[in-house]
Amino acid sequence: MTIPSVPVTKSEFPLILLRRMADYQPLLVERARLKLGYDVTEMRAVNATWQRMLRSRNSRGPLGQLRSVLGKPEEVVERKIGDAACRCERWQLGLWPELRFEAFIGPGEMLLKEHLVRAPDSPRPELRTLEDLEPWSCVLGDVAVALGPMHQLEGSAPTRDMALIQVGPKPKRTIATEFVYGLLQAARPYDRL
Repeated sequence: MTIPSVPVTKSEFPLILLRRMADYQPLLVERARLKLGYDVTEMRAVNATWQRMLRSRNSRGPLGQLRSVLGKPEEVVERKIGDAACRCERWQLGLWPELRFEAFIGPGEMLLKEHLVRAPDSPRPELRTLEDLEPWSCVLGDVAVALGPMHQLEGSAPTRDMALIQVGPKPKRTIATEFVYGLLQAARPYDRL
C-alpha cells in the first residue's frame, strides 16, 4: 500500500531545516518543534515527503520546489558576482522572525545556496568573544560582519558551512564555527594538530 504524499506546506518548511540542525542541537530543535506544534513522527513525515518531492520524476528541481512550498518571495535582491547576474529570493519563516530564508540563484536559474540570513530591519548581535557565539544566536553573515575576515572551509554536507575566525583581544584565538542552513550551531577553539 502506498501512502499518498501531501505536499509540504510553508508552515511545515522549518521542520526540514530543523531536521538538519538536530545533529548539532537536539534540545534546541526539540523546543522549536514543540513551539511549531509538531511531534517527532510528524517531523519525520514532513522530511520524508520533502525528499520524495525532490526525487520525484515530476520534481520542479530544488528552486521550483522551494517556490512551490514557500510561495512568491517576499523580497528579491539583485546581485552581481563578477560578470554573473545573480539574485537572492527571501521568505520570512515564523520560527525565526529576525531572519529570512534565502535562495541564492545564479545564471540559468541555478540554486547556488539556500540559507538563513539576517532580516534587513533586524539588529545584528554583538559578537566579540567565543562566549558571544551561542548556538542559534547568529547567522554566517553576522559573524563575517562582526569578526572580519574568515577562512571558510567545506562543510560535511551541502547545508553545512564551517569557518575559522579570530576573536578576542590580542593574542586573538582561532575559533571553528559550524553552521547549518547559515544558522550557527557550534563554536569552539580550533587547534591545529
